[in-house]
Amino acid sequence: MNISRIMIAAPASAGGKTSVTIALLGIFKEAGYNPVSVKSGPDYIDPLFHREISGVEAYNLDTYFTNEEVTRQLFMEDAKGHGIVFMEGVMGLYDGVGGVLEEGSSYALAKATDTPIILVINAKGAGRSLAPLIAGMKSFDDANLIRGVILNRISETFYKTVKPVIEAETGIEVLGFLPEKKEAVLSSRHLGLVTPNEVEHLKEITRCLSKELKKNTNIGRITEIADSAPEMVEDAQEPDNQAETESLPLPDAVCTIAVSRDEAFQFFYEENLRLLRNLGAKIVFFSPLHDEAVPKEADALILTGGYPELYLEKLCENRKMMEYIQSLSQNGIPIIAECGGFLYLHRIIKDRKGKEYQGVGIIDASCAYTGKSVRFGYVEIHEKKEDFLKEKNSIKGHEFHYYDSENNGSDCVAKKPFDGWSHDCIIKEGNSWMGFPHLYYPSNPEFAKSIILKALEYHERKADDE
Repeated sequence: MNISRIMIAAPASAGGKTSVTIALLGIFKEAGYNPVSVKSGPDYIDPLFHREISGVEAYNLDTYFTNEEVTRQLFMEDAKGHGIVFMEGVMGLYDGVGGVLEEGSSYALAKATDTPIILVINAKGAGRSLAPLIAGMKSFDDANLIRGVILNRISETFYKTVKPVIEAETGIEVLGFLPEKKEAVLSSRHLGLVTPNEVEHLKEITRCLSKELKKNTNIGRITEIADSAPEMVEDAQEPDNQAETESLPLPDAVCTIAVSRDEAFQFFYEENLRLLRNLGAKIVFFSPLHDEAVPKEADALILTGGYPELYLEKLCENRKMMEYIQSLSQNGIPIIAECGGFLYLHRIIKDRKGKEYQGVGIIDASCAYTGKSVRFGYVEIHEKKEDFLKEKNSIKGHEFHYYDSENNGSDCVAKKPFDGWSHDCIIKEGNSWMGFPHLYYPSNPEFAKSIILKALEYHERKADDE
C-alpha cells in the first residue's frame, strides 16, 4: 500500500510542531491532496485543530497503546482514501513512556510506520548552536528517518545566513522557515493548546501560517520526501487484538450509541468510534450544552472528555438534558463516562472559584478544581471483577486532570507503566463505567465489544417494554 507520509517532530514541546502541521494541512488541502492527520500520543487538542484545517477526521496512534502490528494496521485504516498523511509528534521526538523510554515516543511511531521525519527547530535566540542540536537529534536516529529541518521563529535574513552552516555541519537539508508572527500565535493552557472554538480568528491565523510556510519553504521537496516513504505491506497474520475480537462473533442486531460532542465535550479518539462502528454500532452525536434530550434511539451513552468546567453555568442550566440522562440511567442504559463526562455526572461540580453547580447527580459526590495536576500519564486499567474486560483483563489509556472527586471509584486499578505506581479508579454501577481515565479501545477491543453487548441487551429490554 503506497502512502505518502511525513512526521513533523521537534526536540521538545512548544517548538512549533502544531503551527507547521496545520500550515501544511492547509497548503496540501488547497492543492487538492485530500490530506489527513495523525497525532502521535494521547493528545486530543492538536487533532481538534487538524480537523478544523483539514476538513477530515484526525486520528491518534501510540505505540504504548498498541503494538507495532496493530499500530500499522490502524495507520493504514487512517490513511485510506487520502493523498498524504501528516503525523504530528508529541513532546520531543525521542520522549516516550516515563519521558525516558522509546516506547510511546514519536520516534517509535515513525519507526513502526516507516515514516520520514522533518524536524521543526525553534531557532529564536540561537545561531550556529542549532547545528549541534540537530546533529545530536540525528545521532539517535538509528533508522535514518530524519530527512529535513524547518526553522521556526527566525527572520529571513538570518535564515539565509545560518541555513548553509547547518547543512554543512549536519548533512541534513534545511527545507525552509516560519517567521515569528505575533498575529499567528496559538494560545495554550494546562492540556496544551486551547480548543479551536476558543481561538479568535482561527481561519485567519491558519491562512497566515500556510501563506508564510508556502512562501518560505520548499513544498515540492516536502512532497518528494513524503512520496519516498516505503510501501506498507499488511501483516500476513492478523494483529492479536483484532483476531481476538473477530473470534467472538456479535449478534446480528444493530445498536445505537449516543456520543457527546460540543464545545464542552470534544475529547474522543476516532479509532474508538471506528471500532464501535466496525462491531455493528450506529454512532449518533448529541450536545449536553444545547440539546434537551439524548436521541431517542440511543441504546448506550458515551460522555466524552473535554472542558465542562468552562461551561458550567450553561451546562447546569440545561436541567432538561440532565434529568433526561438521569432517567435513562435509572432505566439501566449503559453509560461510559470519561474525565469531563465523569465530572458532569456528579451531584455537585465546583468551579475554580468554589461556586457550586448542580450536576446530573448519578454520582453522589462533589468534584472540585485543585489548582494542580492530580494525575498525569499513561495507565493500564485492570478490573477487580471481570465485566467489561472478560478475557484480557486490562485496557490502556491515560489521565490528565486538574479536578478531583470525593469518589473516584474503586472497581478497577490503574497502574502506571514506568514506575508501577497504582491507584483505585472507576465506578461501575449496573452497565456503566465512569471515571477519570481516557481509554483507547483498540488496546483491548473486548471493551468495545462489551459496550455493544450491553447496548444490545438494553435495546431488547426497550423493545419488550414498548
